[in-house]
Amino acid sequence: MTAIAPVAWGSGYVVTRSLLPPESPLWGGVLRALPAGLIVLILARRLPRGSWWWRSLLLGALNVGGFFVLVYVAGQRLPSSLAATLMSASAACMLLFAWLLLHRRPRPAAVVGATVGLVGVAVMLGFDAEGADPWGVAASLGAMVASSIGFVLTARWGSDVPALSMTAWQLVAGSVVLLPAALLVEGPPPMLTASSALGFAYLALIATALAYAAWFSGLRRLSPGVVGVVGLLNPVTGVVLGVAVAGEAFGVPQVVGVGLVLAGIVLGATPARRAPRLGATSLAMQSRT
Repeated sequence: MTAIAPVAWGSGYVVTRSLLPPESPLWGGVLRALPAGLIVLILARRLPRGSWWWRSLLLGALNVGGFFVLVYVAGQRLPSSLAATLMSASAACMLLFAWLLLHRRPRPAAVVGATVGLVGVAVMLGFDAEGADPWGVAASLGAMVASSIGFVLTARWGSDVPALSMTAWQLVAGSVVLLPAALLVEGPPPMLTASSALGFAYLALIATALAYAAWFSGLRRLSPGVVGVVGLLNPVTGVVLGVAVAGEAFGVPQVVGVGLVLAGIVLGATPARRAPRLGATSLAMQSRT
């Protein structure tokens, strides 16, 4: 279920680059987050209480407001495969922040899986980064850091909050943060064409409402390190769709890289084996004798 999110996010780069207006990243974030947040809030039927008002604003600014704007810029300035590939460093980033903020030492399997996956990403990227737009690269890396911190804090604070409520609160809060900035910086919202309306509808319903509900559900059931490794499906999706839809290059490095990323996901997401309890072991030995 968690894998739905990175696959949907990886497809968002192609949609942003192909269908959305390039000059409106702030409104792009609002039009993506606000409809999705209101829909999920109607389904969740629950408002924040107590400290969750300021937590929702902080997490919404990290996971939605800043993230959506920076991803929009990256999607417009970089090829889909490169933008998604740069974001894949979030696997290692989430392991690091989970260690620092949650004091959770990463499992060796998660570290190995993240390392193998990042090697695969580097192979997949190859030498195509030469001449890449520096603002696009900076936006992609900034989105990766902001969302990694936000997702780890979500795992720390939100273990008792249903995934739908968490999704709704952060999406609406992120929209509240973005809306004044969009009005001041970009003026009125952009006029939508049929293609841009279709693009925003896809991003709002699939790559936002559905994706965030799946992702936050995963953060409640899995460790942040494992979730980060599963997030490596983001660059795989970006590369595959970049080739299929946008005609981007795909050769032997991409094939090898995708294979390594998938191997890293399998390694990192494999649950640790639990040692048998002493009582159970003794009972088994007695039954044999």
